[in-house]
Parts: sequence; C-alpha cells; structure tokens
Amino acid sequence: MFTTLELRWFKRGTPSAEVQDWFSHRCLGKLLGTAEEREDWYLTPQCEYLNLKVREGRLDIKWRKAELGIHRFGNAWVGKMEKWAKWSCEYSTAESFFPTMAETEPWMRVKKVRQQRRVPLTSSQGCNVELTQLTVEGNAWWSLAFEAAEDNLNKSNLADIASQVSQTYQELELQAEDSYAYPYWLSLVNE
Repeated sequence: MFTTLELRWFKRGTPSAEVQDWFSHRCLGKLLGTAEEREDWYLTPQCEYLNLKVREGRLDIKWRKAELGIHRFGNAWVGKMEKWAKWSCEYSTAESFFPTMAETEPWMRVKKVRQQRRVPLTSSQGCNVELTQLTVEGNAWWSLAFEAAEDNLNKSNLADIASQVSQTYQELELQAEDSYAYPYWLSLVNE
C-alpha cells in the first residue's frame, strides 16, 4: 500500500490541438515515452472516497484519506488537492473473476490514452503529470492530473510544481468545479 497526493481536472470532449501540443512540447518535465493505450474497468461508484478498478489482471483499491483543500496554481488554475491510499492485488493465475463480471451493470469500461511527464523537484523527488484522453460509454472526456507519492512530496511541493507547470500554458483555464477524482467523475459520465 502507498499514499499519493493528487490534483486532477476533467473536461468533456477531447483536448484541443493546442493542449496536446503544449503537453508534448512545452510542459515542464521529461516526457515519459509515447502515449499509453489501455482499458480499465471501474466499479460504478457509490461514494466519492472509494475507487475500485481492474486493470491488466490487477485489482486496485483506492480510498481518499484526506481532502487538502482548494488551491490556486498560477493565474488560471484552481483545483482540489487530495490524499489517496492505494492497495493493489495481482492475480496469481491467468484466470480471474473479472471477465464474467465485466459484462454486468456495476462495472464501467474506460478506454484511456495517457501521456506522462516527470517533473523533478530535487534529484530524488518529483511528480508525474498526465494528460489522459478518456472514452466511457461512447462519451469523450480528458483529464490533466498531478500525482506524487506522499513520501516523495508534500502538499506545498505539489502546489509549487502545479504552479510552475501552469505558467507554461497560461491560456488553459482549469477551475475548481472541474477538479475531482475518478469516483465523482464516473458519476457524471451518464448525465
């Protein structure tokens, strides 16, 4: 189990060409490889503080340990920071309970195309920034997120990195009402 500090925004539609170009070429940090495509299955959320996901033969359970408030990052970004704990369970065989369960209603398939950058704070500390295109039930969304292991960064460090990144693309406005975690976002996708 490990604990992360997270900051995330969701937007309907697909990221504009300008947002994609910014993330690929002008955003701070080192681009980590090419875009990763995958499918994750989420249990339909019953609350905003618990997230169950199956991905590539692994069950991930995340729960929100703390809400760390709404913060301003640079001139145009306002978002909600949270602390999450994550526990993962790998399946010991190639078989799992999931394929038969996946076709039932409580599970939602989310297709993702994700790019990541690593923004260092020091030689051993830093934060991942990700731009993710999401498709769920035929609806397109995108997300910009910051995530760092709690033992790697504190709340102030994460805020500093987000503020620095925001200065590289001031035309992008990100508001607090679009800042939330996956469980809340999943509750919105059917609206």
